[in-house]
Amino acid sequence: MFRRRRREQPEQAGEQEPAVPTRESGPWDADEAHPNTDRIDLGGLRLPHNPDFDVRLASVGDQHVGVVVIYEDTTLQLQALAAPRSSGLWDEVKTKIRAQAKDLEEREGPFGSELTGEINADGGPRPARYLGIDGPRWFLLAVISGKGAFDEAVSEAFADFMKDVVVVRGDDPMAREEPIPLRRPNEQTAETDEHRPGVNPFKRGPEISEIR
Repeated sequence: MFRRRRREQPEQAGEQEPAVPTRESGPWDADEAHPNTDRIDLGGLRLPHNPDFDVRLASVGDQHVGVVVIYEDTTLQLQALAAPRSSGLWDEVKTKIRAQAKDLEEREGPFGSELTGEINADGGPRPARYLGIDGPRWFLLAVISGKGAFDEAVSEAFADFMKDVVVVRGDDPMAREEPIPLRRPNEQTAETDEHRPGVNPFKRGPEISEIR
């Protein structure tokens, strides 16, 4: 499990107090005012600390491409992707997902439109919810899967978790749907010119690694 990160604070004591957030909750962009709470720093994502959640990195080869959060026999997968300045990606990604899982239904959830239903997974059908949040030059895809996907208490716990996530897009040029680089805590992000894979929520393959 990831270790706790110290409370986010200004580097110099003489700096003025952080600005008050203009929204009630996130996911937050790193450049907007957001609450200074305990978070796990993974580079492109800063995740709230919750001792009940087991947080792991999902990797393809030597690239960390997402996060898996385990709680109550249910998983939350998070992937932050680069998006165009002019438009979001959620409408486009929803179309891709529905092309592969035609029985999913669209409904309104805590973050707007989401897809719900069952998907085919190892061991048979599995309940799933797909949520998408469009941010400034980034897109956050969340997939809740398992028996807790439609359990109100578990779903609410995951929603509260997502509302305090911070996305760190950075200023580097990135291709559309390119995963925003992640790293283990206290680890420098390796520079690479190799193209990172775009989003494919049904593709098998990420290696899940636990950090202690």
